[in-house]
Amino acid sequence: MKILLVEDEIKSGEYLRKGLREAGFVVDWARDGADGLHLALQDSYELIILDVMLPLLDGWQLLRELRKVRDTPVLFLTARDEVEDRVKGLELGADDYLVKPFSFMELIARVRTLLRRSPVRESSLIEIADMQIDVMKRRVTRNGARLDLTTKEFSLLYLLAQRRGEVLSRSLIASQVWDMNFDSDTNVVDVAIRRLRAKLDDPHARKLIQTVRGIGYVLEEGE
Repeated sequence: MKILLVEDEIKSGEYLRKGLREAGFVVDWARDGADGLHLALQDSYELIILDVMLPLLDGWQLLRELRKVRDTPVLFLTARDEVEDRVKGLELGADDYLVKPFSFMELIARVRTLLRRSPVRESSLIEIADMQIDVMKRRVTRNGARLDLTTKEFSLLYLLAQRRGEVLSRSLIASQVWDMNFDSDTNVVDVAIRRLRAKLDDPHARKLIQTVRGIGYVLEEGE
């Protein structure tokens, strides 16, 4: 599931992005309202986590503009606890409201609740060859048999499946799945791919994860 986080506080943003990724979500992070609105309109997200007090464009303005064209679920995160602020956010089209400071476990619970309420999108079930990924249930099957994947293995496979046919570099994979920002020492990606292949591809003649030498990996229907 792909989430957009719009938060200008660096420490809070890093904490939330890391926690959400560890919970299995793909996270984009915008640090001001203008970038947040640009990403929200340009890409497709299952949920937007939005702070109210933002530079360039505040959360109210961002939500107002977003609702003109998109119905993406929005969870407000803010230090403002006045009833008027909560009502204003909900009237503008927010789906939930969480006041800082908050428990991360509560945030995850609210995120999952909002995702369950959301209309099922085409991407909630991904089918490639004889593999099926049920995104909402976080369940993967190959030729009808369920695969026992770890959280990181699921995140890795989901990233490859979302961008099927696209060659992804090791550094891009590392940044999206492990929140590691580096360009060279990406052995962790190779090890993770090898473990995923052992479950996904090794028992089958048709291989889905392909290596592009010197670049990275691509998921596509093999012969």
